[in-house]
Amino acid sequence: MKTLMHLLVAAACLLSFSASAQWQWVDSEGRKVFSDLPPPSHIPERNILRKPAERSGYGSLAPAPDPAPSVPDTPQAKKGGMDAALQAKAKEKEAAEQAKRKEEEERIARMKAENCALARQAMVGLIAGGRIARTDANGERYFLDEAGIAQETVRVQAIIDQDCQ
Repeated sequence: MKTLMHLLVAAACLLSFSASAQWQWVDSEGRKVFSDLPPPSHIPERNILRKPAERSGYGSLAPAPDPAPSVPDTPQAKKGGMDAALQAKAKEKEAAEQAKRKEEEERIARMKAENCALARQAMVGLIAGGRIARTDANGERYFLDEAGIAQETVRVQAIIDQDCQ
């Protein structure tokens, strides 16, 4: 039993030791990458932040300071810290948001036009006169009197004033 416990402790120590053998580098888009495999050959040496042989602070209590990622010296690098790919993504996102706003505005305009047409049709029916029937919450039919028709005319006129501009 004691031997089994020693083997488990030894296995746990070896597994945790292998976890510290990781590569760390900054890719071409400026993101930090952690892997147990070495970086691709197109990553310059200056962007490799940590190799498996370099263990900093493994036994110490204080964490190792994180080195600042270096920005590749390419013609794509722009002022303000954004490279061309990030700027292109930002422009695409802004264009998508503008398209979404425009689509929403068009949808609202179509709804207002439909409401306007329905309100004008209702107003024609109110002005034409005659008996106007409605259905209450119980499903029973009732007819509007003169005061009800006047209230309905005011309500429909408010919708026309709001939506028919």
